[in-house]
Amino acid sequence: GKLGRYPPWPGKIVNPPKDLKKPRGKKCFFVKFFGTEDHAWIKVEQLKPYHAHKEEMIKINKGKRFQQAVDAVEEFLRKNKSKDQASSHNSNEEKNRRNSSEERGKQSAGEEKRKASLSEGKLKKGTGEGKKRVSSVSSERGSKSPLKRAQDQSPRKRGRPPKDEKDLTIPESSTVKRVMTGTVAGFKWPPGVSEWSKSALFSLECSVLSIQPAVCYQAITKKLKVCEEETGSTSIQAADSTAVNGSITPTDKKIGFLGLGLMGSGIVSNLLKMGHTVTVWNRTAEKCDLFIQEGARLGRTPAEVVSTCDITFACVSDPKAAKDLVLGPSGVLQGIRPGKCYVDMSTVDADTVTELAQVIVSRGGRFLEAPVSGNQQLSNDGMLVILAAGDRGLYEDCSSCFQAMGKTSFFLGEVGNAAKMMLIVNMVQGSFMATIAEGLTLAQVTGQSQQTLLDILNQGQLASIFLDQKCQNILQGNFKPDFYLKYIQKDLRLAIALGDSVNHPTPMAAAANEVYKRAKALDQSDNDMSAVYRAYIH
Repeated sequence: GKLGRYPPWPGKIVNPPKDLKKPRGKKCFFVKFFGTEDHAWIKVEQLKPYHAHKEEMIKINKGKRFQQAVDAVEEFLRKNKSKDQASSHNSNEEKNRRNSSEERGKQSAGEEKRKASLSEGKLKKGTGEGKKRVSSVSSERGSKSPLKRAQDQSPRKRGRPPKDEKDLTIPESSTVKRVMTGTVAGFKWPPGVSEWSKSALFSLECSVLSIQPAVCYQAITKKLKVCEEETGSTSIQAADSTAVNGSITPTDKKIGFLGLGLMGSGIVSNLLKMGHTVTVWNRTAEKCDLFIQEGARLGRTPAEVVSTCDITFACVSDPKAAKDLVLGPSGVLQGIRPGKCYVDMSTVDADTVTELAQVIVSRGGRFLEAPVSGNQQLSNDGMLVILAAGDRGLYEDCSSCFQAMGKTSFFLGEVGNAAKMMLIVNMVQGSFMATIAEGLTLAQVTGQSQQTLLDILNQGQLASIFLDQKCQNILQGNFKPDFYLKYIQKDLRLAIALGDSVNHPTPMAAAANEVYKRAKALDQSDNDMSAVYRAYIH
């Protein structure tokens, strides 16, 4: 199945959870992807038979995870083939028993008929009445209508059809019928379907995967029963969220990535899923292990990563960490040579990013700043918003990487512009979060229902995913970090400094910043930004 920008991946149709609704206006199936716990609604035009495209896809996708998925498919096929063979063997034995029984019945009936004939012969010789009786019986048989004879000869009986016959008439959706009518080899794609979509892998069931051109439509629909998912998993990771960007052809450049925090981890995971060659480094080396298992390479130092890769991305916490990464021992700068590219995705101030750009370019390197707007969930889903500035050519070289990690990207001109814009965006977000917390606590102390307040807000102009998620965090007392509180406070502080640098007042941000500082004093730094709520109740 082909999902958005992700590469074609082997899967099978399963029943969706009972409480999961099918997307409106889309002819699609609920698919479980092999080798992962991912499930998604996949449009019918994004599905393809497994065997017909297996070899082609294996050549294109070299990743370890993809090979594991193929291995899982083959194991699934072997098990089902064994089941089919056992079932077929049992069916043949049953058929042989029925045939043998019918043959014995025919022989018995023939013997009885022969005895009856002999008895009739004796009657004929004995009396003349026997002739009349036999003649009468013959006349009676001959007078039966052709319709009656046909009904007597037909093996079909009234009532419920045999079990095998019922199985051939399983109702299927009209979409399935249109796709499966005729042979799979004769399947034609609708106009406008991309080449990536046309080459997508898809497995329905083992018996459909191994379909032969001569198989009739009834046999196909018989095998097209939607199989029940054995694990009962209701994971809906990556469902249609990434479809907006279409297909991606990964760059052939070697990619490096430094920093595997909340944002960096999701970014690297999506780069690998899209087929990029990635070398990773993190200050805490254990965080690299998962990505090594997914096919990434390990770099021992930032300098080594930069020297062995064409484009190196970095995503760290603050200006100090960004400078230390570049200028420190075995840092980025030591690996920079003419033509090497460095992309800093950290949220820092314009002065810091300008300084880093200067030292990189002074060594013959190319520099791009590309901070991202989003949170851990959006990073995992490949739905970040990327704000870039600096080397325009490098921005274009990063195209497939940006598509893998985000839903859209903006090029904002010269170095420093992206840093300023990012701080303004986070200033608005941080101030809004503080206002939400303030409103919920005011509702509580005045005897109003916090849940009702959220319901009212969700029906008005302020309704958003951000509002709903953060309010739910507060109502449930769940402050697991999706965006660290200490980082939003850092961004507010830098945004206020940006305002000061151009003599522009930022009183709202300044007030919000004080509330976050109080939350930090209450040991909320490593919780989600929504934990600012606790600054109002203590």
